[in-house]
Amino acid sequence: MREIVLIDISGRDRPGITVALTEVLARYDVTVLDIGQSVIHNTLALGLLVELPDDAGACPVFKELLFAAHRLGLDARFTPIEPAAYEAWVREQGQPRHIVTLLGREISARHIARVAAVVSGNGLNIEQISRLSGRISRSGREAGRPASVQLWIKGPVADISALHASFLELGSGMDVDIAIQEDDIFRRNRRLVCFDMDSTLIQTEVIDELAAAAGVREQVAAITEAAMQGEIDFSESFRRRMALLTGMEESVLADIAERLPITDGAERLIATLKQLGYKIAILSGGFTYFAEHLQRRLGIDYVHANRLEFDNGRLTGRVSGPIVDGARKAELLREIAVAEGIRLEQVIAVGDGANDLPMLSIAGLGIAFQAKPLVKERARHSIANVGLDGILYLLGMREREVLELAP
Repeated sequence: MREIVLIDISGRDRPGITVALTEVLARYDVTVLDIGQSVIHNTLALGLLVELPDDAGACPVFKELLFAAHRLGLDARFTPIEPAAYEAWVREQGQPRHIVTLLGREISARHIARVAAVVSGNGLNIEQISRLSGRISRSGREAGRPASVQLWIKGPVADISALHASFLELGSGMDVDIAIQEDDIFRRNRRLVCFDMDSTLIQTEVIDELAAAAGVREQVAAITEAAMQGEIDFSESFRRRMALLTGMEESVLADIAERLPITDGAERLIATLKQLGYKIAILSGGFTYFAEHLQRRLGIDYVHANRLEFDNGRLTGRVSGPIVDGARKAELLREIAVAEGIRLEQVIAVGDGANDLPMLSIAGLGIAFQAKPLVKERARHSIANVGLDGILYLLGMREREVLELAP
């Protein structure tokens, strides 16, 4: 086997470095087997794994490279690679890879150290680390901007559920969200996102707002909480709550619809995904009356929720058609995916309650957002410390890419 050498170049970054060094290699007909480069605060780290031709004469190549590096103010180091070590490296290219994403208001060394400890404790290796969020000025305040760091890890994961649980526990104790996903083609090719509405796309439970207007807030809130915690059947809880609202005037609903508080980051997330051609759906155990209001405001493609019955402008306490519960949400998600010609692996589902778990479990990327403890434990991914636009980082998008898509 021809001689294989790893070349490490470091120093202050400037234009022309790559051309100067590779021109030297080109003169000796050197083959580049691998190349990687990163720049942090104008400081370059460049690695080249090269194979020298039989007649190259190693010393002249390295001598010219050293001269070129010196002229550019760079340090150069050369490490011979044994044939067996090289072949072992080649065989590793089929190994599974996963992406670990950290999301928070700030990412510190403590966060990265604790995540790295979990990774190494599971026999995995960090292959690459990059920042997804934008650069943050320290001279002024930039409130509301999340921070995100992405790690590529290599090696077989024996129990992905156990690893997820470890990251969930770790993140809960440090006020960061930590997600792990398989690095496959579907992660970069999502096409549909399905949102729960209440306490996900909006920062309230509409039925609680209706209950407050009807003077039965405490009774309805207790039933809602029990349903979201999975303590009682959703359909039964729904019927009980609706019965308490019998006789409410439609004008009250119109006023509430105009005041719906949109969740932080929702408009930015949806606008960005629409620019990329995503289809957006609301699959809600709430009401079409309010979901269709959001549809007009945010440009939602599909709305499926419960349709309220009115009699002479007042609620009857019933809905028309089947109640949209957890099973129905999952069924609707499948139907939309089929209609759009989209695989389930390309679907994102986002929700906060127990009735969202069925759709979260079948989507390629199921995310518990600001969720109840039961839902966080059972969902594969969870966001609790940033807004809905944090989902963009789970898709591997960088801040500058999001800004480029902004209208």
